[in-house]
Amino acid sequence: MFTGIVEEMGRVELIKRGQHSAILTIGAKKVLEDTKIGDSIAVNGICLTVTSLTSKSFTADVMQETLNRSSLAKLLPGSHVNLERAMPANGRFGGHIVSGHVDGIGKIVGIKEDDISIWYRIQAKPEIMRYIVEKGSITIDGISLTVAAITDEDFSISAIPHTVSQTILKEKRQGDVVNLETDILGKYVEKLVGTSQTEQKKSSITREFLLQQGF
Repeated sequence: MFTGIVEEMGRVELIKRGQHSAILTIGAKKVLEDTKIGDSIAVNGICLTVTSLTSKSFTADVMQETLNRSSLAKLLPGSHVNLERAMPANGRFGGHIVSGHVDGIGKIVGIKEDDISIWYRIQAKPEIMRYIVEKGSITIDGISLTVAAITDEDFSISAIPHTVSQTILKEKRQGDVVNLETDILGKYVEKLVGTSQTEQKKSSITREFLLQQGF
């Protein structure tokens, strides 16, 4: 589990592309301090497993499913990426619950400065927009952010200068794609409510039946 609080920006040093996969070598510093092979690191919001380590970099395998559902396929040597280690049991919860399993991608359709903040307007598909609510949490390229405004087709976040300067948000331009992970709590609630409604429809025990039986 992650929190969406980016620890540092890493740099893609090498990409080995297979027919349906890729191996990333990413230069980093802070996230390597206590990392071991097999640990998880979120790369632009995507949970990847460390497969090898040096004092200055780590490698991770990226499967076809991940390439199809995220923006990792667009990375090039030299690209900067947001990095976050998995949350330790004794760590502080600074953002929100982030699984590192992205729902899909969005497209930046507007960037606007507003006093000290910068607004990013992001367009996403209906199957992602349904889980986004105003004042709720959203993960954009691994960054925990608050939804400031929403329409049927897009949503907006307002980022403070510190967040922009410490993440790859400062490199984003209109037309760029970003990885999106919606709040996992909403998806679990939908699943549970949907299941209970289905079970209720299948059951012959209704409120009227119970009243007839004296309950």
